[in-house]
Amino acid sequence: MEINGVTIDNTYAEAFPTWICRIIITAVTKEWALKAATEATGFATSAIGCPCEAGIECLIPGSETPDGRPGVAILICASKKKLKEQVVERLAECVLTAPTTAVFNGITTAEEKIAVKLHFFGDGYEYQKEVGGRKCWVIPIMEGEYIGEEEFGIVKGVAGGNLFVMGENEMSALMGAQVAVDAIMEVRGVITSFPGGIVASGSKVGSLKYKFMPASTNEKYCPTLRDKVPDSKVPAGVKAIYELVIDGLDEKSVAEGMARGIRAAVNVPGVKLISAGNFGGTLGPYKFELHKIL
Repeated sequence: MEINGVTIDNTYAEAFPTWICRIIITAVTKEWALKAATEATGFATSAIGCPCEAGIECLIPGSETPDGRPGVAILICASKKKLKEQVVERLAECVLTAPTTAVFNGITTAEEKIAVKLHFFGDGYEYQKEVGGRKCWVIPIMEGEYIGEEEFGIVKGVAGGNLFVMGENEMSALMGAQVAVDAIMEVRGVITSFPGGIVASGSKVGSLKYKFMPASTNEKYCPTLRDKVPDSKVPAGVKAIYELVIDGLDEKSVAEGMARGIRAAVNVPGVKLISAGNFGGTLGPYKFELHKIL
């Protein structure tokens, strides 16, 4: 298959289940909400070495937030066992401490919930208040007051949807990946967890040489190793490859994000091929076949 002269590889992205909490952070301005959201989703690129995967899902106008202020929705993804701890720590250390912030549950229809009891920070001076029809805790702080819900819905989602953007040089591949991320960000319910949404150092499970490594460089997709690796998957003329990893609340959202990313990337001059990564079904049960999602 080709779109705009760019080959779409006949392959699939392999993904696996994860548990997801969606949190709405509001602040006096969009900029301050973004600062808190960025901090709260730090060191959360890959479950291989980070305690969770997390990212900014979307901006939310004040007309859609419980307190009528500008907001940012974030997704935090982890095993069910780890998720509560990550939500508690990130809200306590990164959002409660940020100027003018408030937090609200982003999945009100979820059957399962986790309790995030930050109100104890109030040392007995905290009190409850209703905001936008939601029961919240108010904590007196040096700035004034911090307001937040303390029950957050969690759902079983999908992690590891991915795309490989291959270009004739570094800049064409990077620009292709960048516009793909921008397109994916327009889809509600998904995140791209790596810096700027882009992975420069895609990995494989384990290591051929160093058995203590849980992951190592994906040599089949390294352009500088094209003539050294017998089963290289780098096509002739490709000098750089970037990976995009997409996590989402459900399969439909991840598939839509991937499709939009592909359709955006193929419009960048110098992008030669769009592919995806999988491990033959050993990583997870979800398969996103590129031709089908398009």
